[in-house]
Amino acid sequence: MPATPESILVRGLNWLGDAVMSTPALLRLRQARPAARLTLLTAEKLAGLWERQPFLDEVLAYSSAENIFQVSRRLREKKFTAALALPNSVRSALELWLAGIPNRIGAARAGRTFLLTQAVPPPPGAVRMHVRSAREVQRRIESDGGATLFPASAHHVHHYLHLTAALGASPEPLPPRLEVSEAETEEVRGKFGLARAAGRPWFGLNPGAEYGPAKRWPAERFVAAALALRQKTHCRWVVFGGSGDRALAERIAAEIARGGGEPALNLAGQTSLRQLAAALKVCDLVLTNDTGPMHLAAAVGAPVTAIFGSTSPELTGPVFSTRARVARGNAPCAPCFRRHCPIDLRCLREIEPKEVVEAALQCLSASG
Repeated sequence: MPATPESILVRGLNWLGDAVMSTPALLRLRQARPAARLTLLTAEKLAGLWERQPFLDEVLAYSSAENIFQVSRRLREKKFTAALALPNSVRSALELWLAGIPNRIGAARAGRTFLLTQAVPPPPGAVRMHVRSAREVQRRIESDGGATLFPASAHHVHHYLHLTAALGASPEPLPPRLEVSEAETEEVRGKFGLARAAGRPWFGLNPGAEYGPAKRWPAERFVAAALALRQKTHCRWVVFGGSGDRALAERIAAEIARGGGEPALNLAGQTSLRQLAAALKVCDLVLTNDTGPMHLAAAVGAPVTAIFGSTSPELTGPVFSTRARVARGNAPCAPCFRRHCPIDLRCLREIEPKEVVEAALQCLSASG
């Protein structure tokens, strides 16, 4: 009697940046299991991210209206032979348990280990992001130290690779990568006015951050850096963001226009996730906060200059790209991992536009 074909479910991550950082693990899993059917379960809002990715055979999307029992019932019908939960949540493990999948793999965490058949301990050098209290922030400010630095082995990419290694995949890191076709980039050029022009590069600016204001470099500094880079490179600017970033993007686009030259193109809230990926790929440089589109830009191959304040580039930066540079401050309270700064946002305010401009020019030089 022939063996049952291997069918592996991967429970995907819920934030755009985390999802992009999981692509090296998915690529390694495909290499290790070339004959298996690989299915990714993802939130509906991220479904477009996974379209036409060669390391996946199927994408299952669930909506916010579906409860855990409805999702698990759909999974049970698929008769998966194994499943890997990339999130650390109890819900992700419970979904796999309710679906009756015989082999269930995920990170060992309190409240969910009993739901897994293989609970994977943290890798050596793992760091859990600790959100500092306002009191801890104040104590750090009163110290004489600088920002806390973490080992490169603590990057989230290594965590996801460590989980897929339980299925025989190589833990060796790869840069995050997502495929976007030439047809898709040409479509966004035509739809949004991103036409090619000899000697006039398109630079992208992403001033928002869904996580919270502690990750947002001040708007006036984005404008100052954008104007300086336009003077040095004769670039044209396109501003990106979600629907909640429209007012911020309009303000920045208007300030760039007042600085002389062509007005910036404002696409905030106008693109689908797939269109955003293609538009980022069009860019010759993307200047951004630490946020999902930062990871997306690096994964589609755009040169990226990223600004880090309350978070850590060692944990979530675009460090696996040779076409990326990071600008960061050295405030002793950083990284605090807070959504809102309890003091004066000094981790970001001490990053001057000239530092960001220099990092961006280094990106351009490295990109050839």
